[in-house]
Amino acid sequence: MKSVIRTAAGGPEVLQLVERPVPEPGRGEVRVRVHVSGVNPTDWRSRRRPLPPGVTEQVPHQDGAGVIDAVGPGVEPTRVGERVWIWEAAWQRPWGTAQQYTLVPDRHAVALPDHAPFHLGAALGIPALTAHRALTVHDGGPGRIAPGTLRGATVLVAGGAGAVGNAAVQLARWAGAQVISTVSSPTKAALARAAGAHQVVDYRTQDAVTEIRALAPEGVDIVVEVAPGTNAALDVAVAAPGAVVAYYSGGEDERLTVPVLSSLPANLRWQGVFVYTVPAAAKQQAVTDVAAAVDAGALRVGEEAGLALHRFPLERTADAHAALERGVVGRVLIDVP
Repeated sequence: MKSVIRTAAGGPEVLQLVERPVPEPGRGEVRVRVHVSGVNPTDWRSRRRPLPPGVTEQVPHQDGAGVIDAVGPGVEPTRVGERVWIWEAAWQRPWGTAQQYTLVPDRHAVALPDHAPFHLGAALGIPALTAHRALTVHDGGPGRIAPGTLRGATVLVAGGAGAVGNAAVQLARWAGAQVISTVSSPTKAALARAAGAHQVVDYRTQDAVTEIRALAPEGVDIVVEVAPGTNAALDVAVAAPGAVVAYYSGGEDERLTVPVLSSLPANLRWQGVFVYTVPAAAKQQAVTDVAAAVDAGALRVGEEAGLALHRFPLERTADAHAALERGVVGRVLIDVP
């Protein structure tokens, strides 16, 4: 089978296309014939770090979609032939989705409805699960996303044109929240609106605090934050009492300085979201809810859904990594032959 691997740390050039034997699933595993692989920022960041001790090669990418073609002991044989989307394929494992066949634990392959294309399935994974966690960590919240679970809440999504931002807008809207998104250009504003944001604020041309406070006089209840260091003052200024700022990203050298005296009266909570280490029960709830949203047609991809897709063939995986590192807006996908 064709497989992309790396044997060292470095730039996109360390990724190699090689031929490898088709693997056999072990106990509790399924083998997926991968149709589309999804690339995340954590994929290129981990590529720049040394391989774990004892690991000689790594197949990248956590997300993907395809068809189960074999199962290991302990897995229902009826799963063979099932269309699935994959999450966390390569987390603490050598098998990612940048290859024709991959192995994942049974529960990491989630049924994909017939109406959902493989490119949608490959675009879920890390962004959708991150967005779910950010929307469900507030005090007194339902801990799940479904129609009506966020009714009455106001959600601010920073960077609504990005992959996580897009998923957060769509999930929050599905759950009944009032959704505001901040963006940095008219093009990104159009994407955030296409995703379903009720209001969009361009922070480069508008006073973001004034605009958001006008839209949400009582403040916002949940902030899904992509740049906590840059936006801390803004988040404090627009937060409602008891609000949470759930941040999932930041530059390598970014520092978060919290204005203590401004945060205290509102009992403002700053919550980091690193999806790989989210508690198991919360992550399983996220998987369940995201699957339900897909089944209901509440999660979509493509320009019409506010998430541009950038597709590369497997042999150009290095180019896909380079594009994501440059900051291309949207979701980067690999079509696997």
